[in-house]
Amino acid sequence: MAETLKGLKRTDYCGVFRKEDAGREVTVCGWAQRQRDLGQLIFIDLRDRTGIVQLAFDESTDRAVFDKAFTVRSEYVLAAKGVVRLRSSINHDIPTGDVEIAVQELRILNKAETPPFEIVENSTTAEATRLKYRYLDLRRPDLQRNLILRHRIAKSARDYFDQQGFIELETPILIRSTPEGARDFLVPSRLHHGEFYALPQSPQLYKQLSMVAGFDRYVQLARCFRDEDLRADRQPEFTQIDLEMSFVDVEDVLEVGEGFLAHVFKKVLDVDLPMPLPRLTYTEAMTRYGSDKPDTRFGMELIDLTDTVRGCGFGVFASAVEGGGAVGAITAKNAVSVLTRKEVDKLTEMVRGIGAKGLAWARLTPEGVSSSFAKFLTEEEMAALLKTAGAESGDVVLIIADTVKKHVLTTLGALRLAVADKLDIPREGYRPLWITDFPFFEYDEEAGQYVAMHHPFTAPLDECIPYLDTEPDKVFAKAYDLVLNGIELASGSIRITDPALQKHMFSALGLSDEEAYQKFGFLTDAFKYGAPPHGGMGIGLDRLVMQMLGASTLRDVVAYPKVQNMTELMTECPSPVDEAQLQELGIAMAEEK
Repeated sequence: MAETLKGLKRTDYCGVFRKEDAGREVTVCGWAQRQRDLGQLIFIDLRDRTGIVQLAFDESTDRAVFDKAFTVRSEYVLAAKGVVRLRSSINHDIPTGDVEIAVQELRILNKAETPPFEIVENSTTAEATRLKYRYLDLRRPDLQRNLILRHRIAKSARDYFDQQGFIELETPILIRSTPEGARDFLVPSRLHHGEFYALPQSPQLYKQLSMVAGFDRYVQLARCFRDEDLRADRQPEFTQIDLEMSFVDVEDVLEVGEGFLAHVFKKVLDVDLPMPLPRLTYTEAMTRYGSDKPDTRFGMELIDLTDTVRGCGFGVFASAVEGGGAVGAITAKNAVSVLTRKEVDKLTEMVRGIGAKGLAWARLTPEGVSSSFAKFLTEEEMAALLKTAGAESGDVVLIIADTVKKHVLTTLGALRLAVADKLDIPREGYRPLWITDFPFFEYDEEAGQYVAMHHPFTAPLDECIPYLDTEPDKVFAKAYDLVLNGIELASGSIRITDPALQKHMFSALGLSDEEAYQKFGFLTDAFKYGAPPHGGMGIGLDRLVMQMLGASTLRDVVAYPKVQNMTELMTECPSPVDEAQLQELGIAMAEEK
């Protein structure tokens, strides 16, 4: 039968002891990392969330206590009372390695079966196994450090925004389904059969209503839900540091956002970020990096070859230019030994997999230039191309051509990252920046029309309003993203509060007055009663923690994550429910075809 803590009270955590604690009588609690039986000596490494301390049992230990220590196995839950003393042999690998606890009283609070994997840092056990037993996985010191740092970041956020005069408001989890760009998670209503709540993709509309309500500065560590396919930096449920401000324009929001970033990096990591943060417009980012979330920790910027190859003898290049498209390149410096023909073929297959028609290349070896297109160009044309590309001996030039310029830029952006990986280009430190002036519309090639790039309450730049009906490609938004090391960390905008402009915007997006009112009437009605100018953003807490830790996946910074097929392996959800529950909700399951 398990023992209890009656009469014992924990005085210290395991990881706090140092040489100056020698002579103190203490009580510690935790899990047995391992037990070592050396005959007349027994050592137990006791672990809690702060670290490990060694428990010692020797000839001076009460025999009953010594015998009990002999029975302890991995992951037993223990309480131990004793005196801190200096160790005869120091362990330099742990902070408590100068001391140990000479145990006077030991209680086995609970026994444990042998766990399916060892509870150690940087476990090599398959992730699926660890996620099935996530409660054991979370005992590992590296994951505990991650989640403790996440706690510190969240606390730092609350402290910062409180100092800046923000009020934390909670918004509902069960809300009306409104179009916000991603697929909603729907919740059926028991009292209103055939009607549904949605889980919020973000608190967007509620935080705008909070501005109408006069709260002026709102913040919330908000739970958000999006029914999207997962990837390394995306989960179906996530936490957003959500904020909104009244009587502001773009500069005010950016100032608060980068102030928070500077605060949290200094407070949590003692890292000083250079302020103010650099800025790129969306157009500049796409032109230079082929991405609206560029990783600027390394160069290899995109090169425009369009004018250089105009009218050249290579039909692929010439036809792309004549068709109103572009020809672009990246130059991988000193890469000829790594980017062999075989590796270039792999890159060709990669770009074809994301929609490119092919990949042209030139390798500048010491023996001369070898190229996939040299026979179609004159010597002068090739020389001009290599000069524009800034290519020298030892370099590799990789070229994409397409009649749609955006395809060229985005393909080169993906290629740039893939080449950096192959070349092991160092990407160290933190390089945050703002991306501003996003296009208001984007052209949907399948639909053959322009569609909104943002939610319909995003304000256009004032100077772009005259182009709303006539030249949508010239309309840019008061929208901005915060990017860190190639990851979108935050996104936001200044909102439309002028009813006439809002009606105009709905019309430009193809929404009739009736449709707009049906979807957003509660918000537009509220705006009739005096809406202050306002704007804000949502900062991804999970992604922020991931970037500050240098983690490769959100699963390392979320306590109970979902896997790629959106299941949670530990509780095996989603799961079927009883027919009675479905009937209560008025739901009948359709037969699978």
